[in-house]
Amino acid sequence: MPTAHRSATLRGVPGTGDGARVAEAAFVARLKARDEAAFTELMELYQRRVFALVFRMLGRRAEAEEVTQEAFIQVFKAIDSFRGDAKLSTWLFRIAVNRSKNRMKYNARRASAGQRDLESYAERSSLEQASGVSVGSVERPDEMAVGRQLEQIVKAAIMQLEPEFRELVILRDVEDLSYEEIAEVSELPQGTVKSRIHRGRSQLRARVERMVGEKIGKGKGP
Repeated sequence: MPTAHRSATLRGVPGTGDGARVAEAAFVARLKARDEAAFTELMELYQRRVFALVFRMLGRRAEAEEVTQEAFIQVFKAIDSFRGDAKLSTWLFRIAVNRSKNRMKYNARRASAGQRDLESYAERSSLEQASGVSVGSVERPDEMAVGRQLEQIVKAAIMQLEPEFRELVILRDVEDLSYEEIAEVSELPQGTVKSRIHRGRSQLRARVERMVGEKIGKGKGP
């Protein structure tokens, strides 16, 4: 392995700009050289975010852990095919999303009618951002009294979104990806991405309002 690649790291490097692109290219070279330390760093940097994304899509902790592991294994096997057209993180999220979609299709073939039980928020990474977004415009009726209950409602509402909307709403409003990055992850035109996010947010708001039993976020300013 070329020693020039050994010190290439993504830690502490700004996410944009020429410096970030150079650092990422050198880091990818380490991955392609099968540098175990680079793969360890990649997992340390992104495993939590990938798991959170997968868990929000699937709703089951054990299943999300399994799919997250599958995603990183695929990265390890397919890194030579990474051309750098998108950011490494975007490519990783695309793999995770596709793995999640495949698992959802598999589950749909096996599942009987009815909604699966959802684990509590206490067992997963926080969804504070998810109570922002369409969710950020959701005003809590009594923040002190119903904060946790509203988080549970938001999570359940997200899980009830149609998969094509759920994926994009999570990427935008929870993972905070740009529309351009979401288009790259989902391999959809930006116009389609924006349209589906708008429709997904509308569905989410309607579900949350119905579950809470009152109007929220309307007529209360930005």
